[in-house]
Amino acid sequence: MPEQTVPEQTVPEQTVPEQTVPERTVPATVSAFHPDGSAVVLRDDGLLVDVDAAAVRLGGWRFLRPGQRVRLLGEPGEPVRKVAPPC
Repeated sequence: MPEQTVPEQTVPEQTVPEQTVPERTVPATVSAFHPDGSAVVLRDDGLLVDVDAAAVRLGGWRFLRPGQRVRLLGEPGEPVRKVAPPC
């Protein structure tokens, strides 16, 4: 008698929805804007933060004025990812 093979059953792969953690948003005031597009901002908690030109551009800014209010987006302990308009 020939040996019968049982077809292998495939179980559909289950995907777990990726949980996204909202970025931290910190209000701040522009202290200085540099010709290279980078900036220094003063967070509302009193900490001065250097922001690179890429983060400024990502927020849609061409330039910032000292005293202008902005929001800083990113994760704690990492460089600012984006300089966004205030709410």
